[in-house]
Amino acid sequence: MNVLCNFTFLQIMDTNQRIIPAKEQVYLDGPKPRIYELGFAWKVFKQFIRGFRKLHFVGPCITVFGSARFDEHHEYYIAAREFGKRIAQLGFTTMTGGGPGIMEAANRGAFENDGISIGCNIKLPFEQKLNPYVQESVTFDHFFTRKVMLVKYSYAFIIMPGGFGTMDEFFETLTLVQTKSITNFPIVLYGKKYYQPLMEYAQFMATEKTISPEDMKLVLLTDDMDEAINHIKTYVTTNYKIKPRKRFWWLFEKR
Repeated sequence: MNVLCNFTFLQIMDTNQRIIPAKEQVYLDGPKPRIYELGFAWKVFKQFIRGFRKLHFVGPCITVFGSARFDEHHEYYIAAREFGKRIAQLGFTTMTGGGPGIMEAANRGAFENDGISIGCNIKLPFEQKLNPYVQESVTFDHFFTRKVMLVKYSYAFIIMPGGFGTMDEFFETLTLVQTKSITNFPIVLYGKKYYQPLMEYAQFMATEKTISPEDMKLVLLTDDMDEAINHIKTYVTTNYKIKPRKRFWWLFEKR
């Protein structure tokens, strides 16, 4: 067990007997010694358990995805803040990636309106740091563990404008719904000007038969916040019985 606990502090020998300095060790760049792979699997397992324990009682959630690069004066930041407010008014928890920009805005909107605000943070060398409006958070080393948590506890997804990370989160969530790996939860793309070219390309994929025409119905593209919230509310009230939330605020005190 001591070997497993301390493996990150050791230099590790690869299959060609080359010493791999700790700072150069990358998790997803091919085969490693089996003891290293076991240690990596153990770290991932611990991250999942920590996430499950912290987030088990926070739901049901609505996850908001979007860029970390918009400041508080940007129209999309303002819209995401309003979404956080509307999510709180619905009685749902607002969940984001926990960072700045759109994530901060949605958490802020929930926090300022008596809602519950959750962040699933990620360790990055730039951009990402936990925003001050998160009441409970979990920080992950890997995107794949983080994305599981952002999807697992949510009943709807709002995708604001964003970059590669947002596209990754959007398409993975959409694929999970398309393949029925998760329930057919509502997915809202907010920002027609930003996302219209993407939806046109999705229509091209449907024409080329790489996706089904029915798959286009899995996403609502809109600029209308009322339409977005009503789309989510209609799904929830149709499929679930909503009970008044009991807020145990002591669970969400800053630690």
